[in-house]
Amino acid sequence: MDKESIRELVEKIVKNTLQTAKQVPIAASNRHIHLSPEHVERLFGKGYQLTKLKSLSQPNQFAAKETVSLIGPKGKIQNVRVLGPARGSTQVEVSLFDGFTLGVKPPIRNSGDIKGSESITIQGPRRQITIKEGLICAARHIHMHTVDAEAFDVSDGDLVQVKVAGARGVIFSNVLIRVSPKYKLEMHIDLDEANAANIKNGQLGEIVAIESRNKVSGE
Repeated sequence: MDKESIRELVEKIVKNTLQTAKQVPIAASNRHIHLSPEHVERLFGKGYQLTKLKSLSQPNQFAAKETVSLIGPKGKIQNVRVLGPARGSTQVEVSLFDGFTLGVKPPIRNSGDIKGSESITIQGPRRQITIKEGLICAARHIHMHTVDAEAFDVSDGDLVQVKVAGARGVIFSNVLIRVSPKYKLEMHIDLDEANAANIKNGQLGEIVAIESRNKVSGE
């Protein structure tokens, strides 16, 4: 058996184990920004394309080499990582503590739900822009492949509870399930949540209850 076959076998065994125990790996998401193609050009120059720094856990998503600064009424946060590829609308994701630093109140929203959200000024190397809406604190959620969703008996838009063990053990409520054949199994929380529960990247959480079925999904 070659190395690639062994790797695939190990991944299959791990995946089956997680599905049987209804466990989900957790990742803490730091502040970041998704830019529209128009805003990429306005911040970095006409015809500019984002440069891949490293791949992210979700297929075809990457952290770009490019960073920007966020400027609010009371403060500034530098070196905010741009994630690629460019998407339809610009969305800035920060923690509630980041909002305090900037002097704004980002609403807790599902990704893609930016209507009526906070305004923020973004500084790039070429110029500065202000978006009227698009600054949010991303709601906790779980990415699932369709096969995972079937094994966990959940659907896109469900809300579940996830239990995390440890010295600061916690049960997260209102965790949105997001299902797509493009997704890889992983729960995303922000740094405020991770620090409060002393959660490290890769730590496992267990889905212990389904709170409600088929609520509004994000993107």
